[in-house]
Amino acid sequence: MTLAQQYRLDTGTDTVLAEVSGGVGIITLNRPERRNALHADMYEAVPRLLDRFATDDGVGCVLITGAGDAFCAGGDVRDGGSSNVVADTGDEEIAARTAILADNARMVPLIYDLPKVTIAALPGAAVGAGMSIALAADLRIAARSARFIPGWSRLAFSGDFGGSWLLTQLVGPSRALELLVADRPVGADELERLGLVNRVVDDTELATAARAWAAAVAAGPSSAFAGTKANIRDALRLSLQEAIPPESERMVRSALTQEHRDAVRAWLAAAKKRRS
Repeated sequence: MTLAQQYRLDTGTDTVLAEVSGGVGIITLNRPERRNALHADMYEAVPRLLDRFATDDGVGCVLITGAGDAFCAGGDVRDGGSSNVVADTGDEEIAARTAILADNARMVPLIYDLPKVTIAALPGAAVGAGMSIALAADLRIAARSARFIPGWSRLAFSGDFGGSWLLTQLVGPSRALELLVADRPVGADELERLGLVNRVVDDTELATAARAWAAAVAAGPSSAFAGTKANIRDALRLSLQEAIPPESERMVRSALTQEHRDAVRAWLAAAKKRRS
């Protein structure tokens, strides 16, 4: 993908900013005064943007970040949070509140299942549901001051926004439980050792490094990357025997794309140049 268009998008709310730049769809959670804690408007704006980017041929990669010095502080407890605490109430009320919370969290599977590579850029803390949003991305780049804070157990919450599932996929059940029960801040260097972030950079370099990484991904063969992402998802749920047929079909389909033909021509031209 070589498109270099740059334009801002109307998100319908000041709590989320969005733009497309050099083939990268950029979503910025924008409540820096509240450390980008989740807001009702975000639950509608972010999924709309993800749906748009998923089908936009001019977007080859999606970058998610937060304004200021935090990624996302999770549910805004001072506003009642995303969980709407349930005390002694009936099953119908619990079911209704459960449905609301699950709907608010739909941005997480949308990020996880997006047919394009997603990158979370962490300028600072990702707490609770904010950590879940970061974990839903395919790749993560963190400022050196960034940290993950599960945050749920200190409020006697069990967790939401898919955080336990995502953490288990990435570090295994025993380590996931340890991190969630301990509920301690995990700094950038430890996150990198655990494989929870891919890259750590100095704070002042994060924005530039994240955009450069996303632009490099966006410039690649987006349909092939979508197939590769699907192959990796299959590896988490299928046996090797079961994974080979869909992997083979994706390989055949990728061979029929214009991206593949262009790549072959470029490879042959480079090989000819090396021989001459």
